Amino acid sequence: MIQPLAYIHPQAKIADNVVVEPFAVIHKDVEIGEGTWIGSNVVIMDGARIGKNCRIFPGSVISGIPQDLKFAGEVTTAEIGDNTTIRECVTINRGTKDKWKTVIGKNCLIQAYSHVAHDCEVGDFCIFSNSTTLAGHITIGDYVVLAGLVAIHQFVKVGSHAFVTGGSLVRKDVPPYVKAAREPLSYVGINSVGLRRRGFSPEKINEIQEIYRVLFVKNNNVTKALDIIEAEFQPTEIRDEIVDFIRNSNRGVMRGFGTGS
Repeated sequence: MIQPLAYIHPQAKIADNVVVEPFAVIHKDVEIGEGTWIGSNVVIMDGARIGKNCRIFPGSVISGIPQDLKFAGEVTTAEIGDNTTIRECVTINRGTKDKWKTVIGKNCLIQAYSHVAHDCEVGDFCIFSNSTTLAGHITIGDYVVLAGLVAIHQFVKVGSHAFVTGGSLVRKDVPPYVKAAREPLSYVGINSVGLRRRGFSPEKINEIQEIYRVLFVKNNNVTKALDIIEAEFQPTEIRDEIVDFIRNSNRGVMRGFGTGS
């Protein structure tokens, strides 16, 4: 199922039922799982580890060396989970000695012209719309949706189930379960539509909303808001996830609704 006009290094590890279309190029230190489709003019470079049943569309470059002047040729990887689709002209760089790898999770959709830089960690079931750009060292949770033309600063974290609207510049951390929009990026509510689609109960959605009202709507500073949340809300997995995310934020979280904080 490998077309004669494709080039595959003889030491690349290609599983059964992989389809490689004409003019694709696959380098030496590459592993590709069963059932994956590699489109025409795709370049898969050393360090790529691609899972099962992935689809990589024409023009994409996977595991290119980092665009980091400190990179000194160390052996690193770019890992892509099972059932992930990578559309046209996406670029995914491999890691540096900071984390040694760049990771894209399972069941993701990375749409055309997006870029994922070195040492990023992307969770499962994420969707990046066209021309999304991730700088280096970014962490993205599960089920995150980034709309078109979103650009994220290096070292930023985006929590699970968050939604960031198109054209946003993300300079601060985005907590889990929220919608983020405006300039500068701000809290504009919780991602209730996405949460309902993923089976969150009305009670859990209400809990998330009430927590973020304390944090972002009632004009509390972050320290006071966290104290109130821990005092007034019963310990739950959701409450603790939100509190831990904010407490462990190195860059600080985005501003609240209608505030300058």
